[in-house]
Amino acid sequence: MKPVIFGTSGLSLTDDEKSFFRESDPAGYIVFARNIESKAQLRALTDDLRNLHGRDDLAILIDQEGGRVQRMTEPVWPKFPSGEVFDKLYDIAPATAIEAARLNAQALGESLREVGITVNCLPLLDVRQPETVAAIGDRAMGSNPMQVAALGRAVIDGQKRGGVVSVVKHMPGHGRAVVDSHMELPRVSASLEELETDIAPFKALSDVPMGMTAHIVYPAWDEEYCASLSPTIIGEIIREQIGFDGLLFSDDLDMKALKGEVPERARDVVAAGCDIALNCWGRMDEMEDIANLLGDIGEKPLERLNRAMATLDKDRQPAPFAELLAQRDALLAAA
Repeated sequence: MKPVIFGTSGLSLTDDEKSFFRESDPAGYIVFARNIESKAQLRALTDDLRNLHGRDDLAILIDQEGGRVQRMTEPVWPKFPSGEVFDKLYDIAPATAIEAARLNAQALGESLREVGITVNCLPLLDVRQPETVAAIGDRAMGSNPMQVAALGRAVIDGQKRGGVVSVVKHMPGHGRAVVDSHMELPRVSASLEELETDIAPFKALSDVPMGMTAHIVYPAWDEEYCASLSPTIIGEIIREQIGFDGLLFSDDLDMKALKGEVPERARDVVAAGCDIALNCWGRMDEMEDIANLLGDIGEKPLERLNRAMATLDKDRQPAPFAELLAQRDALLAAA
């Protein structure tokens, strides 16, 4: 098995993709809007991926946050609220916000498992600051770290009930970035003391099975390398200070915060300590070069992957999707 998540090019697998994926044996896959047309089509795609590897618990990821980041969209799937909705509700009624976030996340999970998706890249545990870049903005669940942790726990619990594994992001915190890491490399000049605020939600939820790094430089920890490429930040901050021992993904390798060719980026994030490189775009030439550059997944990362996927409840009984949404909406309306 290779320590990489690959994307696929379209609505169904090509013959070349089937042959390559079967041979390279990636740790899992991620789907985007280009891969999604209908429930039946998406389920067929995820079933084909599982059948390639004979793994019922195959990690198939998506970014289905709600708000601006939602790959499965109307009219087939309803809109889900952004993190900011629960942030604002928390100011009025904290317990109501927590329960609404849990119900929302459970409904998200139900919609994903119905089409064979097993992992959702949610929740964001980034603590919003006055200067937070718009790329995070209303995706964040608050500016108080303990509020973010409380809502984050509700999302994790809800998604587990809905049948999917959660990925917390963006470790060790994206809230102070003032530029978009999709477009350029942010540098966060906060002090060690200030950064305690950023890592607090991640510390509170360090038992989560999966996490994702940030392509951000934090000079207080590492003057040269962004978190995804920094053995210091991954080893001393994420693993030791935060205490996270789950499966660690890099953020998307194609983001412009990173330099060099994509295959070399994959090699470098794994060398720095990420368990899995995240390659989203399904470009065959890049994927072939990544597979050639990467060795097999290590014993510890494989144990983390298996442990994370074992949290899926195989005996789970699906909950009524419409009922979950109705309960959530009643809480939102009451507040």
